[in-house]
Amino acid sequence: MAEPYLGEIRMFGGNFAPVGWAMCDGQIISISENDTLYALLGTIYGGDGINTFGLPDLRGRAPVHSGSKNGQTYVQGQKTGVESVTLTPNQLPTHTHPFFAIGADASVGTPTTQTMISNQAPTGTVLNAYAPYNNQNAQVPLTPNSTTTAGGSQPHENMQPYLGINFIIATSGIFPSQN
Repeated sequence: MAEPYLGEIRMFGGNFAPVGWAMCDGQIISISENDTLYALLGTIYGGDGINTFGLPDLRGRAPVHSGSKNGQTYVQGQKTGVESVTLTPNQLPTHTHPFFAIGADASVGTPTTQTMISNQAPTGTVLNAYAPYNNQNAQVPLTPNSTTTAGGSQPHENMQPYLGINFIIATSGIFPSQN
């Protein structure tokens, strides 16, 4: 393997960082012991910039190239995104819950657990009996178990399939030239 550039990040299948490398786990390290690496990273990934600086933390993160594209700006060292998300009603697609009933005379009594609107089950043509909420003339009592609350406002995982692997950063190597 060729000598790495100082600050180069690679994936590594081992459970340790080889000599001359460190894990990309956000650790804060000494500037005085790693001054050339500090010259490249500065405090982009943390540290006080006087005695310490931070290494990138790629645990639970997908790396993305910094810069701007399609109106999005990706700042080097900035962590964004979440591992789980709770949807709000405004994030759900527009949809309806139509209600169908038989178009025949019925005795509108008190609904029971066996009926939706009436205590009789007439025969006849199926009609679309759904009415928008603001139609005050369409208020018909329903049985308590005919409509229920859906969901539970619990977060769900928001991650693509993944395989855990270590990322390591070169703490020694060739100092990269900009030319």
